[in-house]
Amino acid sequence: MNKPKVIVTVAPTGGMATKKMNPQLPTQPQEIADDVYRCYNAGASVVAVHARRADDQATCDPAVYTRINRLIRDRCDIVLNNSTGGGIDGDMVRELPNGLWEIQWEQRLKGLQGEGVEMCTLDAQTVIASFAGKEILVATPPSRIRQIAQAMKARGIKPEWEVFSLHDIVQDVPRALAEGADDGRPFINIVINATAFQGGLPYTPKLLHTLVDHLPRNCVFNVSAIGPAQLPAAMHALLLGGHVRVGLEDNLYLEQGVLASNVQLVERLVRLVREMGYEPATPSEAREIIGLPPLR
Repeated sequence: MNKPKVIVTVAPTGGMATKKMNPQLPTQPQEIADDVYRCYNAGASVVAVHARRADDQATCDPAVYTRINRLIRDRCDIVLNNSTGGGIDGDMVRELPNGLWEIQWEQRLKGLQGEGVEMCTLDAQTVIASFAGKEILVATPPSRIRQIAQAMKARGIKPEWEVFSLHDIVQDVPRALAEGADDGRPFINIVINATAFQGGLPYTPKLLHTLVDHLPRNCVFNVSAIGPAQLPAAMHALLLGGHVRVGLEDNLYLEQGVLASNVQLVERLVRLVREMGYEPATPSEAREIIGLPPLR
């Protein structure tokens, strides 16, 4: 009997954590590529890539993404998913006259331009993120959702729809899909326990179940839970028919007080996926599930 296949995504870097928080956080292209290869060998089939400048601050510089993508692709066939969110410092932010900060739209669009990218994140909401004493506007109104989705389609990139709350699921994403923003089955990433984002929901079984109940019927979904919710929410996602994600972008700890590495998080999740009666998908199988073309 064939076991159901589950996509395991690793998010190794993100745009917020620093090496001071966890020295094992990979930030430079070779570090990221080496770490991703270890995670691929441990069972990850998709990588959520964030780029950093030489000073470790956030960027969506296409040259940096291209460098990371090439280094990864030289070693394995893992699915490459580049961020258009960037991060909370570096090239990505500017201060507004009203005292808010903003993640710059023109910088976010650069995340589409790295060579080799197969997927890109598409944040289908406008929120305020609070970090390090800054209130940071992430402005993605419907017109921008339409713009970035069309740009992805023109480049043959599959969107990963990132949602943080119920209104993202029942309003923003369905409206974009009705406008033809995505071909095939949408891949939706439910981000939960992201309480630094205004409107972000804490993880509880009931809340996650409610979000999943309202997803478009034909979608593929993944759950990304922040901090200590990462492991229980991943197990819950399996029970609800979804896919799973781990990595230092979302959670810096293996257990309370013990810093993690990316490969430790992947190895533990893969073991639990198998103990739950599932089998981690290969990158080729993940592409088929997501609706991506085979890797050439």
